[in-house]
Amino acid sequence: MTGNPSALRRLLQPVPPRDIARETAWLVLAGPFSLVAFFGVLAGVVAGIALFPLIVGPAVLAAVLDGARLLGAGHRRLAGALLGERVPAPRPVALEPGLWRWLKMRIGDPLAWRAVAYLLVRLPWTLISLFLAGLLALYAGASISYLVLWFPFHGAALPVFGIQSDAWAGTLVWAASGIAVLAALPRLIHALTTVDRGFVAGLLGRPLLSGRVRDLEESRATAVEDAALRLRRIERDLHDGAQAQLVALAMRLGLAKEELGAEPVDLGQVRDLVTTAHANAKQALTELRDLARGIHPAALDAGLDVALSTLVARSGIDVRVEVDLPRRPPPSVETIVYFSAAELLTNAAKHTRSPVRLALTEDGGVLRLVVADTGAGGAAVVPGGGLAGLADRLRTVDGELSVASPPGGPTTVTAAVPLPR
Repeated sequence: MTGNPSALRRLLQPVPPRDIARETAWLVLAGPFSLVAFFGVLAGVVAGIALFPLIVGPAVLAAVLDGARLLGAGHRRLAGALLGERVPAPRPVALEPGLWRWLKMRIGDPLAWRAVAYLLVRLPWTLISLFLAGLLALYAGASISYLVLWFPFHGAALPVFGIQSDAWAGTLVWAASGIAVLAALPRLIHALTTVDRGFVAGLLGRPLLSGRVRDLEESRATAVEDAALRLRRIERDLHDGAQAQLVALAMRLGLAKEELGAEPVDLGQVRDLVTTAHANAKQALTELRDLARGIHPAALDAGLDVALSTLVARSGIDVRVEVDLPRRPPPSVETIVYFSAAELLTNAAKHTRSPVRLALTEDGGVLRLVVADTGAGGAAVVPGGGLAGLADRLRTVDGELSVASPPGGPTTVTAAVPLPR
């Protein structure tokens, strides 16, 4: 499931008041949401299956499944905000060109069908949860309020739960039972939402084994390909840059040596050769320094915040940097986040000259890099594009890339990388 405590351990832990409020809000808000989603998706699936022999049937079913996936994403975000259940989003469907392929991929999307299963399972559990929690809350309120209501009722029974006492002193027993139920109510709500957490993680997240193996295989292939590309780039840069300068240096020093052995010695020519060789040496050092910076920026030795500030200073655009890290990430994470920031700032510089916001924070064991600008928008992760390559590199460390860029802007790109515990 996730990196959170197990269900049994979570049930036995004390429930903070803040969590009680959030879990209660989950029951109240997710209930109507699930009710509407259930009947909408159920009607759509039935209509799509019934019309399947017709041309419009597959299109209706594909649209409903796409909507179910969006509804599942809504539940997943709501669970993350209220229940603290951070479930990684499933990977988008790899669509192929052609109407038939599009329909086949949409209708055969297992993650969409898992979202449908979640909505079908979620509704009865929502009704049970609301009924139990509401029933106990009503009993607690009625039995405690009977302390006061006993007087206007003249000792008569309340119209709910048969609460009645001939003497006022008997209302204390009812009130005590109501207080006990009220004290146990948060634990019951916590138990009910623990089951909800299991539904969200099991049905709305990534597949546990096969999907994880596939992600690891793809991440390994991406890492190997990326390493090979970097090695070829280093070899090319060394061959075309520093190596050429060093060859020229050796040649000019050799010529200077021959001139020094000749009679008479042409000091002017020797001086020119040594001057040129000195320039070649400085150029080779500069190119080697730039190459080393591309492999591992020296500013990272002082920490990711210093490295990002140095990167922003060289970017040539107005960037507002916000870094809030309670601890230093591992070197591998620092490096990939640094180069991700470099690529995102380069993309931002191409499309906007307005101020850019770069924020780096850690929340719940996840490092989040956010780059936002007010450009024209329209950015998207497309196969073969720069953002797709960045997403592939992030997956090598279990990271994710999300892009929000409606037409007209603004554009917000978020890179999330889980940190080892």
